[in-house]
Amino acid sequence: MEIVIHGDKVKVTKAMKDYIEEKLSKLDKYLENSETVRANVIVKVTNHEQRVEITIPLKSFILRSEEEQNDFYAAVDKTIDKLERQIRKNKTRLMSKKIKQSMDFNFENFTSNEEEKNESKRKIVKRKKIEVKPMNEEEAILQMELLGHEFYMYKDSDTNEPAVVYKRKDSNYGLIESE
Repeated sequence: MEIVIHGDKVKVTKAMKDYIEEKLSKLDKYLENSETVRANVIVKVTNHEQRVEITIPLKSFILRSEEEQNDFYAAVDKTIDKLERQIRKNKTRLMSKKIKQSMDFNFENFTSNEEEKNESKRKIVKRKKIEVKPMNEEEAILQMELLGHEFYMYKDSDTNEPAVVYKRKDSNYGLIESE
């Protein structure tokens, strides 16, 4: 796996780089052609918190995780654990015939555990149709806040395309637009 590491307000030392590379190598066993996969790692420091963001774009999916801790090494460990859990948790979905054809995953290294058994029993229990009204970003954020939701889908009044606003962990907002 090719690993690209960037530091934001922090100089990434050789020890930090080696630690990240060692931990990311755990994920190689889950990937088909790990030598063609590129992992982007961003290390940030804000106040006393160390934030590690890892993004691994694959053919059909993007694996992404971020974690913030007081200790850099703990942040790396938690981030890698989250990525590994994402892969294992979604194993059954990833192995479905429709998706499996264009996958980058090596399914021989998956082991089943209780978490996966419970995950496979989960299903969609409610479907809802909504009227997607044309509005701008500010109106969508206001509507989301009024409803007390974490996200809100609307039709952008300028582009007439569907969009989603959502609350981020840092208390700001994110916007997802379609292309």
